[in-house]
Amino acid sequence: MEAHFLLLGLGLVLLLAAQHAPAVAIPGPECQTKCGEVDIPYPFGIGDNCSLSTGFNTICQEVQPGVYKLFHGNVELLNISLINGTIRELNHISTYCYNSSSGMMDTNTWYYDVSLSPYRFSDVHNKFTVIGCNTLTYIKDKNGTSYQSGCVSTCRNLTDLTNGSCSGMGCCQTAIPKGMDYYEVGFDSGFNTSQIWRFSRCSYAMLMEVEAFNFSIAYLSTTKFNDTNTGRAPVVMDWAIRNGTMSLGCEEAKLNKTGTYACLSRYSGCVDSRNGPGYLCNCSQGYEGNPYLPDGCHDADECKKSPCPSGGVCQNTIGGYRCSCRVGLKFSEQNNSCDLDTSLIIGVTLSSAGGILFLAAIVAVLTRRWQRIVQKRLRKIYFRKNKGILLEQLISLDHNASDGTKIFSLNELEKATNNFDQTRVVGRGGHGTVYKGILTDQRVVAIKRSKVKESIEIEQFINEVAILSQINHRNVVKLHGCCLETEVPLLVYEFISNGTLYDLLQCEQNGILLPLSWEERLRIAVEVAGALAYLHSAASMAILHRDIKCMNILLNDSYTAKVSDFGASKSIPIDQTHLVTAVQGTFGYLDPEYYHTGQLNEKSDVYSFGVILLELLTRKKPIIENGNGERQNLSSFFFEELGKRPLDEVVDREILEEASEEAIMSMARLAEECLSLTREERPTMKDVEMRLHMLRARQGVAPRKRRDDEVTHRCEAVRANMINGAIPVAAASHHGSRWYSLEQEFVLSSCVPR
Repeated sequence: MEAHFLLLGLGLVLLLAAQHAPAVAIPGPECQTKCGEVDIPYPFGIGDNCSLSTGFNTICQEVQPGVYKLFHGNVELLNISLINGTIRELNHISTYCYNSSSGMMDTNTWYYDVSLSPYRFSDVHNKFTVIGCNTLTYIKDKNGTSYQSGCVSTCRNLTDLTNGSCSGMGCCQTAIPKGMDYYEVGFDSGFNTSQIWRFSRCSYAMLMEVEAFNFSIAYLSTTKFNDTNTGRAPVVMDWAIRNGTMSLGCEEAKLNKTGTYACLSRYSGCVDSRNGPGYLCNCSQGYEGNPYLPDGCHDADECKKSPCPSGGVCQNTIGGYRCSCRVGLKFSEQNNSCDLDTSLIIGVTLSSAGGILFLAAIVAVLTRRWQRIVQKRLRKIYFRKNKGILLEQLISLDHNASDGTKIFSLNELEKATNNFDQTRVVGRGGHGTVYKGILTDQRVVAIKRSKVKESIEIEQFINEVAILSQINHRNVVKLHGCCLETEVPLLVYEFISNGTLYDLLQCEQNGILLPLSWEERLRIAVEVAGALAYLHSAASMAILHRDIKCMNILLNDSYTAKVSDFGASKSIPIDQTHLVTAVQGTFGYLDPEYYHTGQLNEKSDVYSFGVILLELLTRKKPIIENGNGERQNLSSFFFEELGKRPLDEVVDREILEEASEEAIMSMARLAEECLSLTREERPTMKDVEMRLHMLRARQGVAPRKRRDDEVTHRCEAVRANMINGAIPVAAASHHGSRWYSLEQEFVLSSCVPR
């Protein structure tokens, strides 16, 4: 390994050596508080007498004539935040490049050790990011025993890639755990760029800030990342007051106020660090400033935030504020607002000779104005009740969500639907109505207006918006935004014109099911599996749908499948194996183990997908009635009948004309594994997607063409009644599939049609 591999970590370890614990020093007026464009707030400082401890010591260097930059060790600092407890700095990029002269791969990797410093790598703001067209890269801790993860990135040529997309084609990202204080990078030698070096000679890997990265195809051909000066990327570090492995928490530190307790301001307090040991200091409520200095926290001007209601007058007080109403208004505790003092107005007007006429005119004017005020206030009340502030924060914090998800005003949606005209209704159901709307930018959308007003429905609504705003996948219905200014919130989706998969499977004409080819069934299965695999493993957090069923699979103009209805979905952190929740789902699709234990994980969605596979094979409903009038799950019926009768008597006869018995049995076996009563025996959705892709490849599936005669005979009800999943009514040993390593999965994926 090259010698400079060690320089970054070694230099930082020497600089950030274990902090000793003397009494807290106070910086003098001679201490420098700015270097270039970077402010240096205490406990950071330049020199031992200006910083809290060695770990917070920085250096201001002149890198060019008249240009100064801030460093700690040999790492450039970009920003220091006291409120968030973070710093931003430039991290080195590891490279793995093909040398056309020697025919070998040149490796230049880095490690970063902050274990003896006040810093930890932020698990919220950073991701391990890999760029390349043929690379498998690892990130691990010092010995690879506590943490190790990998990221594989592939592509055959540059036309396969899309700017801004980092989901495994030319670029991939993976999250890191909380409390991480060391990492090193390694490239798998089995992956090299010798065959594609003309357009992608190098692979790059780095731990970097998520919000600072937007994938560009040009990154694959650039060489600027190999330069020691330009080959760096911003990374966010969480810092806290800590002393190696002996760090005190907030409560313990308070007991040592005469010694090393760092919260010196009279109006300050401490909180435990959210990432690793130690604590941070904050100014008390109503105060702002630097809590690490004796007089650092000062009274905040709360009136600048306009906390008083309309018509109120704000007066700032020490540590807070006081509101009063203007003359002619009085405070209403019920509405938390300054309302008209009608008794004062009446008394003044009646005291004059023309009081009655004047009062009548005033009342007429005020009534019209009052109606407008009431309507505006009511919309604000609904906005707060419907968690509008929470949603605004979620969208503003999520860069990807803020690009596409919008909170619409009621006026915009009234204009889009011609004031919710009944001629715009495209679907009705037990939960509400769906309208077709045209936005001002000419986008055609579906607007879902629910009937139910219970708080649990509002919570499901917020959950659906928060989850869909994080998802960007061609087989997941796109959420354009929502409106929160009505009693029941409105959802704005992309317009899906061909109803649901349930409609397609059960569509009849003159009592006969309309034709549905084997290739279309297999394609729809692949698309739904791909969407679920993305939700489980490719999104920033694993998302469990919890209500996968045919009625929640929508079909667009070209009959491409779109997964919808995320009201019951749950996000699960990467370090958890399951969630314990109230059981929710649809009978016939509900995972039996989830039903009995209340423990939800990704294998619950796998079970529901297995039922969909059986529906595609048989065109039967998930719950059927046998000859005795008894109801039975499709899964039990299918495998019982398969043991009694030949295959062609159990599955839909139409597919026997196109598919081989081997292909049909392969799908049936896959469905059987998905429907195993033991979760550990079920495959993952990524495994299911891979096997369906391979089944299509063995079938020799040609590119899909729409058959005009088939599309013509689709039921008109599919187009008219169930737009956007229009309100489906919901009720509340190793497995047999093959296990693949990352290398095997990469090789197999190169054979799968795209």
